Amino acid sequence: MSDSLIVLPRPGTAQPDARQPIRAPSEADFTAVFGKVLPEASYLSTKSGRAAFYELPPSSASPPDDATAISRVLLLHGVQTPAIGLQPLARALSARFPHAKCVLVDWWGHGLTDTPFATHNAALFHELLESLFQHLGWEDAHVVGYSFGASVTASFAAARPERVASMVLVAPAGFIRKELFTERQKSYVRGGEGLEEPAKEWILEFLEGGQLTVPQDWKEKVGRGEVVAEAVRDWELKNHEGHVASVVAIFRDGGVLDNSTEFARAAEKGVKYLYILGELDDVCSPQDLSGIGVQDFVSIPQVGHAVVREKASEVAQSIADFWNKI
Repeated sequence: MSDSLIVLPRPGTAQPDARQPIRAPSEADFTAVFGKVLPEASYLSTKSGRAAFYELPPSSASPPDDATAISRVLLLHGVQTPAIGLQPLARALSARFPHAKCVLVDWWGHGLTDTPFATHNAALFHELLESLFQHLGWEDAHVVGYSFGASVTASFAAARPERVASMVLVAPAGFIRKELFTERQKSYVRGGEGLEEPAKEWILEFLEGGQLTVPQDWKEKVGRGEVVAEAVRDWELKNHEGHVASVVAIFRDGGVLDNSTEFARAAEKGVKYLYILGELDDVCSPQDLSGIGVQDFVSIPQVGHAVVREKASEVAQSIADFWNKI
């Protein structure tokens, strides 16, 4: 990891930053450590930088009998762990919907995607999604968003409901309220001279729930084809020079905090939705959903925020039950 602290532009910056994006690591470097769990990366060139995405083609060559069958699925990961973290869920959904094409994308500053010198607000991520839809030739898709990816899904559905055939919001971020932070923590969110280094340390620890700890047997697990999210995050910290800057910027400006109104707006646009929570999750609770008028949701027992990986099969089955009804 670079020793220099990179601070990305904040909302309200008068002039665009003309610096070139920070290049992501190579796919060869990534697969040398974690294997070829994902399909070979494809790349999308945008005005903000180059983004990696991964296509899981349909496993059934025959067309679906029903014209309304699920055929296009987009999976959006959370902050820190890139697209590989959703691979178990994507694989489970592909097995249940063999006619569907599933696509995963690495957000800015994650995995194999660049870090642009741009404000990491919702609009930046909406632009990436719109570029991806156009590149794929998709009019719409069923979108599965996890954590920060769920927050982007909601705001994207509110802004472009015609693009979102349905949305599944798993352990959504966006309900964390800054008003509950201490004054010092609020200053880290605001940022400023002399605050950036401690802010970085606090934000990373907040998101991790403490210090990052990589399991000692992670290499053995990876060798068995498992996804070890902690090892992936550690690799990004050490190999993606723009990763930390993007993480900090996303936490501050991307919709992780105080974004509940976007979920309500998406529902008002008529987008069909399903919420899935881990019973023990402290990022989003039933009370948070009740606050935006959502009473019905799926709760996966005995699991926290990592529900999407630790209970991938149960999450996939809940999504299948939802899709089969629409």
